[in-house]
Amino acid sequence: MDLGISGKKALVTGASRGMGKAAAMTLAHEDVDLTIVARTAETLEKTAADIRAQTGARVTTVAADITSIEGREAALAACPNPDILVNNADGELPGDFRNWKREDWLRGMDRMMLTPIDMIRLTVDGMMDRGFGRIVNIVSRSVKIAQPELGLSNAARSGLVGFVAGLARQTISHNVTINNVLPGIIASDGQREHVRVLSEQSGRPFDDIWKERAAQNPAGRYGEPDEIGAYIAFLCSTKAGFVTAQNLLVDGGQYPGTY
Repeated sequence: MDLGISGKKALVTGASRGMGKAAAMTLAHEDVDLTIVARTAETLEKTAADIRAQTGARVTTVAADITSIEGREAALAACPNPDILVNNADGELPGDFRNWKREDWLRGMDRMMLTPIDMIRLTVDGMMDRGFGRIVNIVSRSVKIAQPELGLSNAARSGLVGFVAGLARQTISHNVTINNVLPGIIASDGQREHVRVLSEQSGRPFDDIWKERAAQNPAGRYGEPDEIGAYIAFLCSTKAGFVTAQNLLVDGGQYPGTY
């Protein structure tokens, strides 16, 4: 399928590994000009080299902390008029809300809610003026299935989803869509770190918890980052212009509800 986005400009944050990298790689296969952002320059440059080698795409890198004003300014200086914005950020590690201080809550809100909202603020009007835009936020199934150990993510990501619900219906008439992808258990570095902390907290072996989580999923496995990347690429395509304000689960069927 021709997704109709060849030559478009995409800005992908949190793009050096995992689902962010998979989204960037898939968009590059569609002949999109990429700007990828992450904090660690060495990892980011390796990712850019991988994408160029596999796709021949033009890739610009910005090593910056996107949660800072300076990081957002650097990203938009490198890609001032993106047609596609993919917001991605690490979540917070498992914990007990009784132990979290105000600084922990503010860090989580900055990372998972306020930064993606500000990136939308900085790009959406230009997209509407040009008559095309696709914004996809990589969120989490935790906004539909609250995870007891992920209170920071449950709260902050739900705030982002609530904000998008109000905005996305205002932009669709300008051919600008905004959607949230809600991954379940994905075989990513973030998932491994999550399980590592659960192992430390419970005293159970990492491998036991890892295998148990897969067995509990109806698919009997973890999802792959590439599967998330492909889903995001479709949402960024011209074929998805009638899809907006949606929270789209990619979780192997683990969400137990009908709706």
